[in-house]
Amino acid sequence: MTAASLDHPARVVVVGTGPAGVRAAQALVQAGLRPVVIDEGRRDGGQIYRRQPEGFKRPYAKLYGSEAAKAQALHHDFDALRAQLDYRPDTLAWNLSEGELHVVREGEPQTLPFDALLVCSGATDRLMPVPGWQRAGCYSLGASQIALKAQACAIGARVVFLGSGPLLYLVASQYVQAGAQVAAVLDTAPAAKPWRAVARLFARPRLALRGLALIRGLRRAGVPVLQGVTPLRIDGDDSLGVQAVAVRDAQGAEQRFECDAVGLGWHLRAETQLADLARCEFAFEPVSRQWLPRIDVDGRSSTRGVYLAGDGVRILGADGAEAAGRLAALAALADLGHASGRALYDAESAVLRRTLAQMDRFREGLARAFPWPHAQAAALPDDAVVCRCEAVTAGELRRCVSEMDSREVNRAKAFSRVGMGRCQGRFCGHASAEIVAQACGIPVEEVGRLRTQAPVKPLMMNTREVAL
Repeated sequence: MTAASLDHPARVVVVGTGPAGVRAAQALVQAGLRPVVIDEGRRDGGQIYRRQPEGFKRPYAKLYGSEAAKAQALHHDFDALRAQLDYRPDTLAWNLSEGELHVVREGEPQTLPFDALLVCSGATDRLMPVPGWQRAGCYSLGASQIALKAQACAIGARVVFLGSGPLLYLVASQYVQAGAQVAAVLDTAPAAKPWRAVARLFARPRLALRGLALIRGLRRAGVPVLQGVTPLRIDGDDSLGVQAVAVRDAQGAEQRFECDAVGLGWHLRAETQLADLARCEFAFEPVSRQWLPRIDVDGRSSTRGVYLAGDGVRILGADGAEAAGRLAALAALADLGHASGRALYDAESAVLRRTLAQMDRFREGLARAFPWPHAQAAALPDDAVVCRCEAVTAGELRRCVSEMDSREVNRAKAFSRVGMGRCQGRFCGHASAEIVAQACGIPVEEVGRLRTQAPVKPLMMNTREVAL
């Protein structure tokens, strides 16, 4: 179908106003369209460039650190687009059917028909259960950022950050910049990086060096930074919450850091629920050990009319998301037969593809330098809570394998309720798959992935009385 064959202007919907969504919307406006742009958040920017609420006056340098200039540029460009968009904040995309996106805002449902849908859904924290992480005071790195950016407060008076990946050091640095007390930064990745990782990291040398500068800055601020640790437990009291984090350091000695809050995160996981509901094909990505939607070099999914960009399909970071969002939008315009969009696509697509190829090499380098500690997840003790929503333990998942032959993660879900809670498996899904795979003695890709069902997030029910 082309734009010329339609009896209406091309209907293009963009989901998300992070870096990918903003650049996609910008490309559509430049081509003369007025796209519908929806976002779950109250303001644009996504998670990485989340805006502070109206009336808050903290400077960009304090909020975003080394990313301040990029955040300010993205916010400025979106503000310039606002009048040319059908912008709908505070709107949740909760389901998707052929040619229609289903959303809800302030409890009122809407159906948005589309000729092209650009899903720029971003990513969420990738979490690994740690014994004791169900206690009050445990947050994800993303939640730690939200507290700082949107509420101008820290998650605790004395905070430990535990996990791996660039976000671990970025959030810790932002907390130090804000004047918060950081008790320690504990990284499960070894300090010595494999050469294959280093070679790919220097696909973007400035960014790699910026990451090293964050680590040096934390150490200069007096923050203990330990690498190559094995998490042991989060100590505390069920009524009072977190009191300390215990790890085994790289030399095998146990160390304990007192705190009243913990920020956890092992890089990111792509937010793929809408792609799943659109019946896009997925493939297992072995380096990051994630199931990701298949796309071509321009962001076309296997489902006609659905385009995927940003961290919701490949974890390329904010710069990569901006390039991917623009390229996917131009590809959609070209496929619709939009003349000016086609001209932009022909002029820019080759350069954008080369940019994304470079960033994908860097992505692989990060995944190798800061690996998902799958062996630690698989070795969790039986009494460790894996699914916080439903209080499912590692032992219960192993029992599903030994007693009910749950060699597939959705079968384990049916028997144990793992992944059926509020987060819908976002926090526990990856670790659950590792535990099931280890118990079965098979590769993790053979146990599959948790399938998405609508609604992708809990919805408020309409409680108004209906006359019978």
